[in-house]
Amino acid sequence: MRYLLGDERLHYFGVSYGTALGAVYAHLYPSHVGRLVLEASVDPTEDLNEEQVSQVKAVQAAFDRFAAHCAARIRHCPTGDGPEEAARRMARLADRLEKTPAPAGGGRNLDADDLAHTVSDHLDLGTDGWSPLAKALTALIDHNDGGPLSKGADDIGSADRATTPRDSSRAAQIAITCADSSLRPGFERLDRDEARIKAASPVFGAAWSTGVYLCYDWPFDGERATPQVNADGAAPVLVVGGTGDPTTPYPGARHMARALGDGVGVLLTAEEEGHGTYPQNRCVTEAVDKYLRTGRTPAVGTVCRGSMS
Repeated sequence: MRYLLGDERLHYFGVSYGTALGAVYAHLYPSHVGRLVLEASVDPTEDLNEEQVSQVKAVQAAFDRFAAHCAARIRHCPTGDGPEEAARRMARLADRLEKTPAPAGGGRNLDADDLAHTVSDHLDLGTDGWSPLAKALTALIDHNDGGPLSKGADDIGSADRATTPRDSSRAAQIAITCADSSLRPGFERLDRDEARIKAASPVFGAAWSTGVYLCYDWPFDGERATPQVNADGAAPVLVVGGTGDPTTPYPGARHMARALGDGVGVLLTAEEEGHGTYPQNRCVTEAVDKYLRTGRTPAVGTVCRGSMS
């Protein structure tokens, strides 16, 4: 990108997995770091299976906040009177879908794993996804209609896995993930990790636990269990983390800022639901735009108020 643009330094905005790419670039070429924003950061200190545990806990916490809001604010809330009742209702629904998947339109069906992933996709949208999620769960529970829940959800979560994939995104995800990770555990470790992930979340644990097998027997070795991101000598890198992020949990942003090195990683905290906070949060948007225009980072410890404030 630098070569094609004719730039001496790379100016870059990376989101989610894009934060890993940006941070590794900063490690490899610190003298060519321009203005790098790492938004919704992955955790560079966790291996693939540790990441699964952290993520499933975060998505469960986000669902619990949705369930509490639904009980308090939405008439005829499909998840009941709070998080505990929501977990029971979701367990019954998952059991029903495991036996008989619900039609989801376009020849697709929605099973128990799809339920967990599509709900997670809605939670990624933050509070904007809560009302559509309540309506979609009502349609599924009351009318066995999985269409509203699948509509607009990520292909990996909502697509019927029994049909031919519409694109190569799933294959690419597996290949990239396994190339990035040197983790190739045996069956004994896999069983332990699977049980640990299941136990971490009553709603999402079963669906997330199958991820431990993603790279089992992958025919190529990965280089490291976790990426190298220390970037001593690089210009300041702005790391943005949302405290309610269900996909890249907030501690990962803290760890990323610290791992980049003193004087390099600068953490901007947003008290927001959802996966990513730019441009939804005005305070974050102003801070990021100012940094991209001028190179000036916000003061250390800056916190942007939002939906969780």
